[in-house]
Amino acid sequence: MGFRWGIIGFGWVARDHAAPGIEAAGGMLAAVADPDPAARAAAEALGARAFPSPDALLAARCCDALYVATPNHLHRAAVEAAAAAGLPVLCEKPMAATLADAEAMAQAVRRAGTPYGTAFDQRHHPAHEAMRAMIREGRIGTPVAVRIVYACWLGPGWCADNWRADPARAGGGALMDLAPHGLDLAQFLLDDGIADIAALKQSRVQDYAVDDGAMLVARLAGGALASLHVAYNHPEHLPRRRLEVLGTGGLLLAEDTMGQVAGGRLFHDGAPVPFADGDPFARQMAAFQRFVTTGQGEFSLERDVATARWLHAANAAPLPVRAAA
Repeated sequence: MGFRWGIIGFGWVARDHAAPGIEAAGGMLAAVADPDPAARAAAEALGARAFPSPDALLAARCCDALYVATPNHLHRAAVEAAAAAGLPVLCEKPMAATLADAEAMAQAVRRAGTPYGTAFDQRHHPAHEAMRAMIREGRIGTPVAVRIVYACWLGPGWCADNWRADPARAGGGALMDLAPHGLDLAQFLLDDGIADIAALKQSRVQDYAVDDGAMLVARLAGGALASLHVAYNHPEHLPRRRLEVLGTGGLLLAEDTMGQVAGGRLFHDGAPVPFADGDPFARQMAAFQRFVTTGQGEFSLERDVATARWLHAANAAPLPVRAAA
């Protein structure tokens, strides 16, 4: 029998990316908990057991690890329940809708001593792994700055019944949803932690209660700067996924690598750089399985809690009244 996964919250990310990633990693989707009958039916169609609640899933004792993909405000309860049951847990980003919840989750995991990871799948994209190796080798000299654009268009119809546009459930808007990946990726690429952060949010185009865009600037402990432009107001036909690392001896540029799927392009000073093929979700699930079974890997509760603190500090920036387009 393969490594048995349970999923709490079977929305589109779990269904379209995590479940196939588990299979590709050699694992098995054993169980799903979701209050939606349609979601449970979709899980059963994949051969998984389906439960209406996390407690029912945990009581069945049919999993080796849990992947939590609920709305942000429900992360804490799921992670605390998993920790109490002694189950390793991989939780979607951001850790939680509030910093208090993130800190409580971390405390529960520490008490239980169970393996924990935040699902920063961008760490596992082969292009980003190639960039990190090149930076470590000194191919661009001393890193000076990381520049990220991670944006999309999510119009007002999208928010009609979407928890990501509800500040109570999501904790924020574009900043809370998209910036966690960039903050983690900058640290991953430069092997460094964040030392300071500032942010400005906007409510410029989309008519919903959360920010539709934000600019963040962070300084890493080693002195490099990171800038992030995240947005829900970025037209889809424009370049919207761009990652640059500038050094004293060169520039790395990745286009269309940030996201849930494989692919994209990587350049070093304008020259194409080949990189391995591989789905980020499948590689992430395989990495967490190894972490659980061998203790080896780069998952870190304390690093993720620190990132959550910086994220929530940035999200404390005031949301201005929506300006006329």
